[in-house]
Amino acid sequence: MGAVLLAFVLVFLAFLPFHLTGSPEGGSVSFKKLDPESFSPTAGTEGGTLYFILNGDPKTLNPALAQETTSTAVIGDLFSGLTRLNLKTMEVKPDLALRWEVSEDGRVWTFYLRRDVRWSDGTPFTADDVVFTFNEIYYNDSIPTPTRDILTVKGKKIKVEKIDRYTVRFTLPEPFAPFLNALSAEILPKHKLEKFVREGTFNTAWNVNTDPSEIVGTGPWVIKEYVKGQRVVYLRNPYYYRKDEEGRRLPYLKRKVGVIVSDPDTALLKFSNGEVDYLGLRPQDLQHIAKLEGKEVEVYDLGPTPSTTFLVFNQNPNAKIPPYKLRWFQNRIFRIAISHAVDREGICYLVYNGLAEPLYTPITPANRPYYVEGYYPKFEYNLEKARKLLESIGFRDRDGDGILEDPEGHDLKFTLITNAGNKERETIGNILKEDLKKIGVEVHFQPIDFNNLVSRLTAPPYEWEAVIIGLTGSLDPHFGRNVWHSSGLLHMWHPRQESPSTPWEAEVDRLIDRGAVELDFKKRVELYRKAFRIITEQQPMIFIATPKSMLAVYRKFGNLFPTVWGWYEEEMLFVK
Repeated sequence: MGAVLLAFVLVFLAFLPFHLTGSPEGGSVSFKKLDPESFSPTAGTEGGTLYFILNGDPKTLNPALAQETTSTAVIGDLFSGLTRLNLKTMEVKPDLALRWEVSEDGRVWTFYLRRDVRWSDGTPFTADDVVFTFNEIYYNDSIPTPTRDILTVKGKKIKVEKIDRYTVRFTLPEPFAPFLNALSAEILPKHKLEKFVREGTFNTAWNVNTDPSEIVGTGPWVIKEYVKGQRVVYLRNPYYYRKDEEGRRLPYLKRKVGVIVSDPDTALLKFSNGEVDYLGLRPQDLQHIAKLEGKEVEVYDLGPTPSTTFLVFNQNPNAKIPPYKLRWFQNRIFRIAISHAVDREGICYLVYNGLAEPLYTPITPANRPYYVEGYYPKFEYNLEKARKLLESIGFRDRDGDGILEDPEGHDLKFTLITNAGNKERETIGNILKEDLKKIGVEVHFQPIDFNNLVSRLTAPPYEWEAVIIGLTGSLDPHFGRNVWHSSGLLHMWHPRQESPSTPWEAEVDRLIDRGAVELDFKKRVELYRKAFRIITEQQPMIFIATPKSMLAVYRKFGNLFPTVWGWYEEEMLFVK
């Protein structure tokens, strides 16, 4: 489970945080916590089916193009990278690579590949696939892949070359601190995708209408069936290379079924009826879940998440929005004023039932050591201060209708969107609408389809004014480069800038680029702290809250070890 994406949540995958240990209060629910030190998977039994919830239909089945969790959740287990992250130890370990060597200067890395790996159609995996994936896909400027952002060093590509059938050499332009983590990016099959690259049709390859048998990977699962709006059925990859200590091929489970349910209330009902085996919980679900504990349900406290929920205004000069609104959104004082109008503590209590923490920064308390209490400025909830700040930049209620106008006479009103069906974000939107109305700001709040929302945010004409959305977080901030760097595909307030449009963005770029090559960990931490402080001071994204993570699971599985990043050694999960 890896790579960088919007919890748009566009996921920025393979991020492993240090977690705080506080448990949420859940009334009569008994929370279970897992101790990594005492957990070791054991030999299990083969067979059985796992049923789980998918929050929506994928936009693509192509991992190089996936930018949203609805897609990555469907295809993530179909592929492997050269490395993977041990969710127990938080260390990088080999995956498709067997081992590696690095030069003294940290620039030349030689990877020796496993010789026992086959693609899910039986074709042998070789160095040609690795070189093809990097040189022809990730470093192909005509392919809009978010992965490219995390595989460049100060904007420079890494040289990737084949040494022999099972050896690949990476030559970096300079030392690159998160390199091994970055190599968890999916390796793709040359024999299946080369023709699309050559024909210039890769950007439509492996779309949602593709026959699932054509989607070939090296991961533990293959897609057997995809029925839009209903389900995704997975079968074990018969060629998956990993085996248990007794030599039995993993995964133990024979089948997985992802039930597509976009409405969380419907998902809760399906879990309650035993139609799915586990469910990530919202605070409002706990009272209902308490009634199920007698049905062999356990609830896990996974600790605070690195995920963030925020409000962002469109500052893109190429966007299809009125020029006068663009001027508002580009004004730091305007954004600070709106930030002061956000009742973060009230939202944590009303929306999350107290199972969330107020947030003012791009990172959460889970992101130690990058998060330091007191280092980042906070913008307290103060409607009077918010209105005075707006008045300080020329907004007045000149006609007495209760709505402020800018110096040119335009009413201070904007459209705020979020993804329909996400009750938390819909409630936050309504709270913001009411509070902003109190200071003379009119908000037209409009929940819309998730895929439509993602398209507006990430592609021309960028037709949106403000959005409530979220991001996953990361242990290594470099994997969020495509959000924080001005050239990033997910630099949401103004993506894909040819050069930084503001001095503060230029300074953030400089710090992010330095952090990528600084091998001294303490110095890296300081560089990223400075970058995040600048972002906090500028408030291009008005951060609101970070939720705690809870999971309900029926007591039917062995080797169960959930984390906020996925299930540790998920291939060894089995039905008792």
